[in-house]
Amino acid sequence: MDIVSALRAFLRVAETGSFSAAAIDLDLTQPAVSRQVSALEGHLNTRLLHRTTNALALTVEGEQMIAMALRVVEAVDALNEASCVETAMASGRVRLTLPAPLGLYVSERLPGLLERHPGLSVELMFREEPSDLIGDGIDLEVRLGAVSDNTLMCRRIGWTTAFLVAAPCYLERHSMPKTPDDIGGHECICYSRAGDGRSWWFSDGSDEISVRIAPRLVANNAVAVHRAVLTGGGLAVLSHLLASPDIEAGRLMKVMPEFPPARLPINVVYPSRKNLPLRVRTVLDFLAQVVREDPLMAS
Repeated sequence: MDIVSALRAFLRVAETGSFSAAAIDLDLTQPAVSRQVSALEGHLNTRLLHRTTNALALTVEGEQMIAMALRVVEAVDALNEASCVETAMASGRVRLTLPAPLGLYVSERLPGLLERHPGLSVELMFREEPSDLIGDGIDLEVRLGAVSDNTLMCRRIGWTTAFLVAAPCYLERHSMPKTPDDIGGHECICYSRAGDGRSWWFSDGSDEISVRIAPRLVANNAVAVHRAVLTGGGLAVLSHLLASPDIEAGRLMKVMPEFPPARLPINVVYPSRKNLPLRVRTVLDFLAQVVREDPLMAS
């Protein structure tokens, strides 16, 4: 029995509460994970998990084993990394969730990372709302705005930049807003992830200004909002990642540039753990680098 692999399997089952979820995360079959945990219990002559048809629960001995197992796994990881710093190659699968605009931006750059780490794979998922990281087996999730869940580890990697935009054909039919107070009489297309879906926030350079809107079109995906605003449906607040090419091509126009939309922190969250696996840390560092390379997100 590989004791370290068995400890990893036990820890992942304990974290997820499921043999199947642990198997997905470890890129193993469910029976293989079950055999590893059973072998560990046999080796220790101790039952670590209560198994029922519908649920798993840690025994008292299992609860006590968590801290010790973490120390062993983390020590082995540290030893492996210290012994091969120059040649360390990340391997295994990382499940990553992001909002659609940043996800599309990242997806164009991921092949370079995968080329440098042949054993690494990334499962990229676009989600606009926070996930249950442990329950869904998510390794890393990008969230925009403040993170209130203090059970998660959080790393700020940058800031959003957005523009209030409209298509030229819309502005031909409606007067150009000059200040946030002018927005009330306009058609607004709203990305519901930002705030409560009925407010837009702008900055005058010193304070933030809230504007209540009454959108008739609301979407929980920024790409859908982008497509709608291109047709002349109204005003929208869009990430620079989506809007900039259309602004440069004249398909969209910046509105109220003196009052830019308020910026939000770009955070990466992950389940609380002292040391991240190399595969996860590699992707996390990659995300931070990708964001830093864009001056509109770097600061």
